[in-house]
Amino acid sequence: MLQSKTFIPTLREVPTDAVTASHRFMFRSGMLRRLANGLFVYLPLGLRAFRKVEQIIREEMDATGALEIKPPVVVPGELWKESGRWDSMGESMLRVKNRQNGDFVVSPTAEEAFTAVIRDELSSYRQLPLSLYQINTKYRDEIRPRYGVMRGREFVMKDAYSFHADETSLDKTYDDMGGAYRRIFKRCGLSVIPVKADSGAMGGSGSEEFMVESDIGDNTLILCGACGYAANVEKAACRPDYTPRPAPEEARAAAASVPPLEKIATPSVRTIEELSAFLKTGAKQFIKTLIYRAVNAEADFPGKDGARLAEHESSGQKRNAPGPLGEAFFAAAIRGDLDVNEVKLAAVLKATEVSLAADADVERITGAPVGFAGPVGLGLPVVLDETVTGMNDAVTGALAKDLHYRHAAYGRDFEGWITADIRTVKAGDLCPVCGGALYEKKGNELGHIFKLGRKYTKAMNVSCLDESGKSIVPVMGCYGIGLDRTLASIIEEHHDEAGIIWPMTVAPYHVIIIPVRYEGAMKLAADTLAAELQARGVEILLDDRAERPGVKFNDADLMGIPLRAVIGDRNLALSPPCVEVKRRDEKESRLVEAAAAAEELSGLVRAELERLNR
Repeated sequence: MLQSKTFIPTLREVPTDAVTASHRFMFRSGMLRRLANGLFVYLPLGLRAFRKVEQIIREEMDATGALEIKPPVVVPGELWKESGRWDSMGESMLRVKNRQNGDFVVSPTAEEAFTAVIRDELSSYRQLPLSLYQINTKYRDEIRPRYGVMRGREFVMKDAYSFHADETSLDKTYDDMGGAYRRIFKRCGLSVIPVKADSGAMGGSGSEEFMVESDIGDNTLILCGACGYAANVEKAACRPDYTPRPAPEEARAAAASVPPLEKIATPSVRTIEELSAFLKTGAKQFIKTLIYRAVNAEADFPGKDGARLAEHESSGQKRNAPGPLGEAFFAAAIRGDLDVNEVKLAAVLKATEVSLAADADVERITGAPVGFAGPVGLGLPVVLDETVTGMNDAVTGALAKDLHYRHAAYGRDFEGWITADIRTVKAGDLCPVCGGALYEKKGNELGHIFKLGRKYTKAMNVSCLDESGKSIVPVMGCYGIGLDRTLASIIEEHHDEAGIIWPMTVAPYHVIIIPVRYEGAMKLAADTLAAELQARGVEILLDDRAERPGVKFNDADLMGIPLRAVIGDRNLALSPPCVEVKRRDEKESRLVEAAAAAEELSGLVRAELERLNR
């Protein structure tokens, strides 16, 4: 390809809103242009690299036995109402109406569409397992798009969905997909960190994210350098730093020597820090109790015969019926030096969303201002963090202004509705596997795999007959990769101050040929080398522009093409004639005989492709 015949509008200036390397270099190298906030156009150079990533993903998906299909981007809203996510997805989902006033969704994800396709075709377990995937456009109405294509509103994802007669079959495909993801990112030249993760709004049980380290990452990773334990902070666990007493009777025995519950005056003392100073003791002696509002909670609430029962505080009505609660209030109690992990709490409540209750709601529910809540006598379901079960002589709020309880003991003075791990793990906590000290890194998610279970097949009435002719509900897996984010992350990992340094597998071109002037002997040598490389299957860009050599060299570095061949009169006049060859990731160039240059360059291309694709 002659550079004068393509469209690569390089920039010398950095865009004012570009704060990441990928954003800067994708614009400056002529890969990308902004059409609107969060909406971007891939120009020819960028699209070539994008298609390379896409092809790697397609090859690895095909190798797992997954089959590619092409669903529409706009899908009927009825499918989302069936699954229950029409309301729970919130404002990030773009809803539109057609001329008949029908509801439609511009897909932010595709569980509903794939499940509907299978529902209409599935009749027997013999058709399972089945894995389908798409590489398609998605739209999420981000509140604040930023970092270029790293967090845009429209993006391309690979979604795969698998359907199985049982969990054993799902486990195998889940493991196969995990292996395929590791190969995909290796072939792209990326150093990923697989971490245990929360399934979030997708639902399901098993979940693994594939992260890249990033200073502007949206995720906090909890890692162990000793054994390799890795988890997203939303899912991370740690070794207990307390003596747990999971059974109330054990706790009661432990509390036998604890003095009776006692109210103490704590005027204008609300926070853990203020309490620590006021009582001259450490935060580990306190029970912190927070009131939460949960949306669409499906956990089994306390009540007769295990029925779901909770007070809908906004209306004051009682609910005693199956199914999710639109809105309900709960308490979360945790040791005073720790923080509640709201993602873990939402998982415990099986809620689509949890958030701290408004001050007015807290006062109405507890009868006291914010800061004086406690689990003793609280008329709400209380989720106890496991740390609280190890506390038998604690200080906690007394549900009255300026009052706290001293000597509160679990099992004697209060019990929980659910006991679970809802703490936020932080650097310095101990690894749950080996006991080593954990540390933190920031990361960006590139891919995520889930075991969805029967969340969607059950909600959307998918069934088939098993070996005995009995109707069963299939289990599902979900496997996603963001292509735009993957491409940007490659640049984040592979660049220097001059520009991009593409891995060979995803480079828009393998070799750039730069004649000092595209005329005479230099033109003939450049055209000859280009033809010989193309005959060997090497992708080349020939810079035939009437620009100064310095401009050409700077643009070549900016675009990041892995190999550069410079052709000038001085080297052609040598005996034998030579060209100057330079790798983008090396400082020094070297002379290669012109007659052997094509073989030399194609050999370097083949070797690098083999190394990354191995």
